[in-house]
Amino acid sequence: MATTGIESWAVDLKDIGAIYPFQGTEGLFVLAGVILWLGWHLLQMRAENEEYDGIVSQHGDDASVNEALEGD
Repeated sequence: MATTGIESWAVDLKDIGAIYPFQGTEGLFVLAGVILWLGWHLLQMRAENEEYDGIVSQHGDDASVNEALEGD
């Protein structure tokens, strides 16, 4: 059962044309993926820095935070 109208794949594919959707946009998809990945890292870094700054403000300074984390 052929849903593509191609009877045999034993031909030169350049004569057939596009064999999957969005052919030629792979570079754009990679670029979009990299931008989203970097954006997620930036947002995550900002959120973690805000959380860390909140902890530092509760305990005073960096030395107090380190003492609290070490448990000594």
